Amino acid sequence: MRLGGIGIDPVTEAEAVRRVVDALESGRGGAIVTPNVDIAAAVRRDPDLRALVLEADLVVADGAPLVWASRLAGDPLPARVAGSDLVWSLSAAASERGLRVALLGGTPDGAARPTERAAEVLESRYPGLKVVGAWCPPMGFDRDASQWSALVDRVTAAAPDLVYVGLGFPKQERVMSRLRPAAPTAWFLGCGASVDFIAGYRRRAPKWMQRTGTEWLFRMCSEPRRLASRYLRVGVPEVCRLFAEAVRSRR
Repeated sequence: MRLGGIGIDPVTEAEAVRRVVDALESGRGGAIVTPNVDIAAAVRRDPDLRALVLEADLVVADGAPLVWASRLAGDPLPARVAGSDLVWSLSAAASERGLRVALLGGTPDGAARPTERAAEVLESRYPGLKVVGAWCPPMGFDRDASQWSALVDRVTAAAPDLVYVGLGFPKQERVMSRLRPAAPTAWFLGCGASVDFIAGYRRRAPKWMQRTGTEWLFRMCSEPRRLASRYLRVGVPEVCRLFAEAVRSRR
């Protein structure tokens, strides 16, 4: 299903997990990108970002408006598949199969490391889960040769099967693309703020807001200075464009 120049795989969350597990059992690595309205708008403006999304092996609709637009177009996606949900369902599958998980990213808070806290939460939730890395590198690590080299060494030594990269789009997708040679049989998931959500450093919207597609409103009210202008200036016009394109496509 194509929306806003992005090809989106028509899968449910369970089907996405099954694809990843099947690929891992076959020795094939990959990357998952979870576009929302913000990413759709960025991809529309920047061909380089579009190429970054297109190189992913699995692209799922994180934003509810993408699902609504697909219905308007007459080619409905089966469900929203949020990166913040995939980290849990993939971890559940990993614990059952003895897969190795690593976490990269999160928002540093003084001496606190959200990746380490998130690892503890996941291991507590899923007994038997093997968390082999929890890295929260400083700002600019991807532009510092020595820090980047050290990260590559850590990933290579850990040999993870799944890597959750929570650095925000497009940084996390660029990092994933560069790191894949260090773990060629692993699957990388770009998961945004999920590491902070798991660690409890940020609150995710209530379940009813997730189900009704109003999670963006909760996030905007939680971080108005950072998100209000972006959502209203970029998000609303992009949703209107997506819906208009969907209607034209159906006609």
